[in-house]
Parts: sequence; structure tokens; C-alpha cells
Amino acid sequence: MKFRILGVVAVGVDGTFHAVPGLRQRCLLASLLIQAPAVVPVSTLYAELWGENPPATVENALQAHVSRLRRTLVRMAGDPAAADMLRTRGSAYSLDVEPEDVDLHRFRDFLGRSRRAMAEGEMGSAAELLDKGLQLWQDPSLRDAAIGPLCRSAAMEWEEEYLSAQEDALWLRLLAGEPVRVVGELKRMSAAYPWRERSIELLMLALYRSGRQAEAVGVYNDARSRLVDELGMEPSPHLRGLFRKILNQDPGLHGAATSLSRTA
Repeated sequence: MKFRILGVVAVGVDGTFHAVPGLRQRCLLASLLIQAPAVVPVSTLYAELWGENPPATVENALQAHVSRLRRTLVRMAGDPAAADMLRTRGSAYSLDVEPEDVDLHRFRDFLGRSRRAMAEGEMGSAAELLDKGLQLWQDPSLRDAAIGPLCRSAAMEWEEEYLSAQEDALWLRLLAGEPVRVVGELKRMSAAYPWRERSIELLMLALYRSGRQAEAVGVYNDARSRLVDELGMEPSPHLRGLFRKILNQDPGLHGAATSLSRTA
């Protein structure tokens, strides 16, 4: 069985993914997958499924949802042994899955391999690995299950990883000589996430390499005005340095690599 949490929560059998019925069943499965193979205390699961308003018989209610999820796994797998994946560990539960069976871990594996390839100068391989990792994302992570603090915080953490990976992929396309093709995506990202300076830097560089110096300067001026007016702060030294290079038409901005390297 495979599990998807980078989008709607789903279970895959023989290459086909099936939605998990019931909000609390999805939340329970997601909570176990986030921590797998570690155990999740029942107190954590109470907070995930019911927040500050658990039912009077919360222990029985949780056991009922665990039983339903076991039946769901058995039904989807077509194998009674699937129930054994969800284990009771005293006053906690765990899900017995391998990392490669969860899309989050496959994404992180692709991301790690891509960054190692970048460090070794193998930019083509790095781009291919990143593309494979990004293809695993279907929607915002845990879109239909993030009702508790554990799932909500995990979803926010994973979104940051996703955006950083997207920026890596666009940076690699810039290095490969595709500035015109990445401008649209970078405009979308900088509009959706106006405080991510790396997206702004990449957009400025892509515009400059596309022969649109004035637009690149305009992007910087807009970003600076937004930072000053709304946060009372100046852009970072790195962003200001790129701005000066664009104004001075620094020849290095058209080189195979620039100081605009990947951030950790």
C-alpha cells in the first residue's frame, strides 16, 4: 500500500489511489503518517480529532475511529492483514509503513538527491530529480485533513519545503538558459508570496536575462516599497546587491552561474 498526504489524504493500491472517507478518519491516518513509524499518544490524537471539545467518551470515540480506519485499510487492500499496520502501543498508536510508501518521504528523497547533485555540479540531474519530486504534489498538503495542530503545523512546514524546491527548479532552469520561460511562474510566485525575497531575486534575474532591465528594476522598487511601507524595513543586502548589479549591467549576470545560488 502507498499513502498520499501531499494533497488529499489517499491510499494507493496497485497504482490507484482511493480517498479515505470521513474527516476524522483522514485526520487520524494523517496524524499517524506524519509520525510514522513513531507512536502517537492518544492525547495528541484527541487534540487532532476534537481540539478543545472532546466528547465525554473520548477514549471510546477514538477506539471507534481506529477500528473504522482498520476496516478501511482492509477494504482498500483486499487483505485482512492490512489491519495489522495500525498498531496499538499501550496508550498510543502507530502505523507500520516504510518511508518509500509515503509520498512525503519520496519527495524529500528526491529533494535531497537533487541538492547533492547541485553541490557536485550535476545541474541536469538535479533538475530531473527535482521535477520528479515536485510531481508528487497534487494539492496543498493535507488539504482535507488538517484540522488539528499537528497536521496544521506539518502542512505549513511542508509548504515551505515545496516552495523552496520550486525556487530551486526555477533557478536551475535559469542556469540552463530558459529565462523567458520562467518569468510567468516567477511572477505568480512573487505575487502569491510577496515576502519571499528569493522569488523576487529570481524574477529580477529572469527579466534581466530576457532583456527586460526596466521591468527588473520595477520589480525591485515595488518590493522595496512594500517592505518599507508595510514592515518598516529595507530589502536584504543580497537583494540590494542584485539591484545594483542590474543597474550597472554587470556582465556576470549573464554567466552560467551567479551569486544567486540556492538557499538552504
